[in-house]
Amino acid sequence: MSNTLPAASAPETAHAAFDFAQVDVFAERPLQGNQLAIFTDARGLSTEEMQALARETNLSETSFILPRDSDVERERGVQVRIFTTEEELPFAGHPTLGTASWLYWNHPTLRGAEQITLDLRVGRIPVRFTPPQPTEQGVFGTMRQKNPTFGDIHDRAAIAAALNLSVDDLDPDLPVQTVSTGMAQCIVPLKSMAVAARLQVPQSSRAYLERTDAKFAYCITRADAGSGADWHARMQFYNGEDPATGSAAGCAISYLVRYGLASSRQPIVIEQGIEMLRPSRIHVAATRSGETVSEVFVGGRTILVAMGRFFLP
Repeated sequence: MSNTLPAASAPETAHAAFDFAQVDVFAERPLQGNQLAIFTDARGLSTEEMQALARETNLSETSFILPRDSDVERERGVQVRIFTTEEELPFAGHPTLGTASWLYWNHPTLRGAEQITLDLRVGRIPVRFTPPQPTEQGVFGTMRQKNPTFGDIHDRAAIAAALNLSVDDLDPDLPVQTVSTGMAQCIVPLKSMAVAARLQVPQSSRAYLERTDAKFAYCITRADAGSGADWHARMQFYNGEDPATGSAAGCAISYLVRYGLASSRQPIVIEQGIEMLRPSRIHVAATRSGETVSEVFVGGRTILVAMGRFFLP
């Protein structure tokens, strides 16, 4: 697979051209999962230009690869920055997996490597790959996230009101708690799939979250039997909904293992994006030893769907 694009006529006002690829992450087929734009060589772009390009792609996240000397990349990882349409993030799951997958296909020295490490604002995140079979689309990768930290327990009435739910819509036996493996998520266990189906998180929920130790709220419940998944998730993301949230999935499996809802090292599948018609499959596992949760793994399939070029004035 090559990221080389044919020659194209640039606008007369353009001073630079930047190639990008678009991939679907946590997808079983093209046009599923979570979309990611990857600028494959972002050297020369300012922070302001990266943010403007992320607004232009208008996807949940856009990543920017900053190539360095091969010896530096082998020692410290490939430098990558991640932006939403509103801000830069220190870590995000599907951009990590999707960007590493593009490097697996295209990096001049790391192409086809068993493991590729990204150097993110949160630190070094390794991604391991399963060699693709001839009948498979894309490539399956698994990232190891940071060990979780468990934050505040949220007031049930307050979080229910923020999410436009009643307290009775929450699982009565489980706490609502902030967990972070690099991005703080409020894990909200819902009582049923019926509650998840009618979830419409208002923008006012952001005001509540800004007063807490969590960045976003990740709502989970047990998936329907026969769905092929163990847990079902939904997440409001800025002005819309996120079809797959790899950072939150790492927090969710950490939570599930800590509270005995999943066994230590048990493979779990989280489905997300169903209601948006972008079904996603997120494969997760974590290890528990005593009260400590570690070895948080989040994996899924990445499929290349588009390539293009942006011209900047």
